[in-house]
Amino acid sequence: MADLSTTFAGIRSPNPFWLASAPPTDKEYNVNRAFEAGWGGVVWKTLGEAGPPIVNVNGPRYAALYSQDRRLIGFNNIELITDRPLETNLDEIARVKRNWPDRAVVVSIMVPCTEEAWKAILPGVEDTGCDGIELNFGCPHGMSERGMGSAVGQVPEYIEMVTRWCKQATRLPVIVKLTPNIADIKPPALAAQRGGADAVSLINTINSVMGVDLDALLIHPNTGGTGSHGGYCGPAVKPIAQAMVAEIARTPEMARLPISGIGGITNWRDAAEFIALGCGNVQVCTAVMTYGFRIVQDMCSGLADYMDRKGFHNIDAFRGRAVASIVNWNQLNLNHIEKARIDQDLCIQCGRCHVVCEDTSHQAITATKDGKRHFEVMDDECVGCNLCVSVCPVPECITMHALQPGQTDPRTGQWVSGEYANWTTHPNNPARVA
Repeated sequence: MADLSTTFAGIRSPNPFWLASAPPTDKEYNVNRAFEAGWGGVVWKTLGEAGPPIVNVNGPRYAALYSQDRRLIGFNNIELITDRPLETNLDEIARVKRNWPDRAVVVSIMVPCTEEAWKAILPGVEDTGCDGIELNFGCPHGMSERGMGSAVGQVPEYIEMVTRWCKQATRLPVIVKLTPNIADIKPPALAAQRGGADAVSLINTINSVMGVDLDALLIHPNTGGTGSHGGYCGPAVKPIAQAMVAEIARTPEMARLPISGIGGITNWRDAAEFIALGCGNVQVCTAVMTYGFRIVQDMCSGLADYMDRKGFHNIDAFRGRAVASIVNWNQLNLNHIEKARIDQDLCIQCGRCHVVCEDTSHQAITATKDGKRHFEVMDDECVGCNLCVSVCPVPECITMHALQPGQTDPRTGQWVSGEYANWTTHPNNPARVA
């Protein structure tokens, strides 16, 4: 069986599945249950400085976005960092690490943006025997209004400064957790690297308002008639997370920067995708808040089976293998041509492909009726956009097929060849013509 063990930023764990800093990692009881279920590591819910306790709302903290069959696809929370005393958390972290020496225990921290505050909390955290720290520069609600969380993560100079303070004050590996609430993820990641970060983790939650109760005309969730923006996570954010992970992974200056992938990871396939995009491990939250800790067993077995089938002996064997396939738009191969094909044996004659193509795309699917409805793709009109594949309710009923070099594109009458590798060398490129 494939070896799932990982060493991430110098931190070893028996598998790449960690729990993200969140409600499931808020106390010893939860973390013990997680490790009993098989999780390779945890990032303890974010600790703050000693002093007046954090006060959370005593009312709805979560809201969900559902698909039509009520599967949870998005999750919003307005919960703050841990509201338990700092010493209580530190005592529990120390016990957990003693009892589970083979598991990764990383501690998330967030304090006011002063050198004294950051350096004051680090010795106590280090004394727990934990394996590393994660600097929470991502939280978009509650703490950001206090000048912490994403208020720091949106300013690269602050990221570099605080990271450097922490690297000077601790021997532990320092992971910087990045906010997605920013136009370009590269400057914050580069700032973390300049500050000496051993790794980055991303993404934290996306700033959001979940919805409105149309009967009461109140924001949802609300506590006593008022609500607030919160952090959005869950399966729906995976494409955003993967885009940001890929941007870091394909930036040459950060080629050696370890990445912990977070965002919508629900099963082994999601995890494998993040690893293929350059991640050394993954962190999970919403999925366990939906299904419980035992999902890690299916994640481990599924990932191991996949690796065995592909001949990957360890995580590093396929880590980053998909990065090279990501290019800027102007580097796409515009000479590549695909056409849609409908498998008539699988078609259930629902007509969705025809309707969406006719109404919103290229009028490339004919509809006829001779006893039953029949749909066909017209090659001379099909541009290979993949819309019909995306809306078809039957897997593999509509598939895309590439024209081979030497064939003629029925739509344009042009020959298909491999001569032009990308847009920069294509004869139709206006810049090249000029």
